[in-house]
Amino acid sequence: MSAVKLTEGIYWVGAVDWNIRHFHGPAYSTHHGVTYNSYLIIDEKVALVDTVFTPFADELIGNISDVIDPARIDYVIANHVEVDHSGALPRLMSIIPNARVFCSLKGVDEFKKHYAPASGWEFHPVKTGQELKLGKRTLSFIEAPMLHWPDSMFTYVKEDGILMSNDAFGQHIATTGRFDDEVNEHELMREAAKYYANILMPFSVLVLRKLKELQDMKIPVNMIAPSHGIIWRKDPGRIIDAYAKWAEGKPVGPAAPGMLVVYETMWGSTEKMAKAILQGAIDEGVDARLYRLFGTDESDIITELLTARALVVGCSTINRGILPTVSSFLDEVRGLKPVRKIGAAFGSYGWNGGAVETIEERLRTAGIELAEPGLGLKWVPTPEELESCRELGRKIARRVRAGQA
Repeated sequence: MSAVKLTEGIYWVGAVDWNIRHFHGPAYSTHHGVTYNSYLIIDEKVALVDTVFTPFADELIGNISDVIDPARIDYVIANHVEVDHSGALPRLMSIIPNARVFCSLKGVDEFKKHYAPASGWEFHPVKTGQELKLGKRTLSFIEAPMLHWPDSMFTYVKEDGILMSNDAFGQHIATTGRFDDEVNEHELMREAAKYYANILMPFSVLVLRKLKELQDMKIPVNMIAPSHGIIWRKDPGRIIDAYAKWAEGKPVGPAAPGMLVVYETMWGSTEKMAKAILQGAIDEGVDARLYRLFGTDESDIITELLTARALVVGCSTINRGILPTVSSFLDEVRGLKPVRKIGAAFGSYGWNGGAVETIEERLRTAGIELAEPGLGLKWVPTPEELESCRELGRKIARRVRAGQA
């Protein structure tokens, strides 16, 4: 794609990765591709904010060349060192060896560990409140550590009210449109929620703190230009409000499920229990979703977990423990630190149990309150035992409806 104008003198010059289907290794599915956003600001001095992933360096340089000679770049603003945002920087710096690199103090050290040529770059570490005058425009820097790396920061174009927020407010979605008013609104918010759930959820306390800081700064935000996905120009306040809700585990809009039933089964007994628990939730009028882990995209389940109030996890016992798919899922949940959740465990066993107790311990470790005692059933559940499963679903659903999660 060619360069795209945000406003007079400011251009998107990034790259679109249409074919990538997993991000951060296999951890995050990207069904709709990814963009690597880079922004060119032309004034008396020329600045480039972030670059792109290494394989797209030629595309970046080509897009810059659509607007100006890349050799005219005076400053590179590196909001974040991660290679999807900086991988093309060594190639670019070979063209502009005298350009100054502005980043956070932690970013300087991280760059030197990532790229051998960085030892020869002219770094200018910046802190919140420091500014860089380009001519008519002023760049103001805002540190944002652990959103989502220690070096992360935002760049704010004061005269235009454009917040270049790097990973914050991003989404993984490859489209021909560059702005929020050029794409499907439902798909956009779904991908924004997935991005928050799978990348930023562990840092929700810091997200709330940063939102408060931005509010206290009283800076007008007319546009939010993240480093992944579309640019928010129609209503940037919408994604800010969504982040405030997601950081507190609250849904945005009416479609969020109240309860997730996530399970794995060996010979079908645990699956029967899962479906009965789901029916119990339905009996109470709670929107519930059922997911068998085998063959289901884990990062899509995590997206639902962002705003669901209850997580009920089931597994057949194997060797007094749980199946690998359930173990992997619970490890992911623990690392993401979801807030305001209740949960419960269930499962079938033969001669020895163990799965229910293991799940309960893992849920507690993830900070999830156990709403009801776990339910373990031997061999194939009887009709009476399935009724106890439905009752478990009803009890948890009643707590969800009462807002006690």
